[in-house]
Amino acid sequence: MFVIVGWLICLGCVFGVFIAHGGNISVVLHALPFELITIGGATIGAFVANNQMKVIKKTMAGLGACFKGSKYTKDRYMELLALMFDILQKARKEGLMAIEKDVEEPEQSEIFKKYATVGSDHHVVEFITDYLRMMVSGNLNAHEIESLMDSEIETHHHEEHAAVAAIQRIAGGLPAFGIVAAVLGVVNTMGSVGQPPAVLGGMIGSALVGTFLGILLAYAFAEPLAGLLEQKVEEGSKEFQCIKTTLLASMQGYNPSTAIEFGRKVLYSTERPSFSELEAHVKKK
Repeated sequence: MFVIVGWLICLGCVFGVFIAHGGNISVVLHALPFELITIGGATIGAFVANNQMKVIKKTMAGLGACFKGSKYTKDRYMELLALMFDILQKARKEGLMAIEKDVEEPEQSEIFKKYATVGSDHHVVEFITDYLRMMVSGNLNAHEIESLMDSEIETHHHEEHAAVAAIQRIAGGLPAFGIVAAVLGVVNTMGSVGQPPAVLGGMIGSALVGTFLGILLAYAFAEPLAGLLEQKVEEGSKEFQCIKTTLLASMQGYNPSTAIEFGRKVLYSTERPSFSELEAHVKKK
């Protein structure tokens, strides 16, 4: 919603001031379809040539996510921490072997079923169960598991950041493609030097629309999308860091209530539940 609002503000100010200053908008509208096809086609072609299919798919998914609200809300984090509390409490009371079935078959686990939002997220469940499985096996110490967690989170971050980098490259190339479109327009104009000045002026104006569009699309559309997607990637990594901190605190001997407090503290302040909110939610569950 805010993406579209931002674009409308940008377009309204740019074209509104142009018209208010006496600009002839018909020249821009006449050239717009041709320049958009030239710039857009060149951009799409370069994008496809420059990226692997997995990056292209991830970029398309990321662009779709830019037009949706963030799923990383306070309610989601409270549910995540309540899930972590339940499973760590079970392990503390009944022993680590008691959660073996929950870890091996999370889709059948009553604990994971109770927290539908987080329990239905494949990546989150896999991350939790993988490291709980290592804790159950007892073959690795806290430092070794922390190192593995850091490596996995870093890998996840790089994978998700590939889409951000792809959009940033698009933003960097759009002004150049705008110049290409403008040069072609000038070439077309030079081939019509016998035309009246009014006609030549219109052709030159149409050619300059290409440069204008390339710059506008780069800095008003592509670059903001890259920035927004990067923020969403950082949010996704923060959830894994919360899980990591909670599990490590548990491995170091802290009780489940204290362990989830460690996890709560790594969350961004805008989504972090207060101590009393989290405590009430856990007790309710």
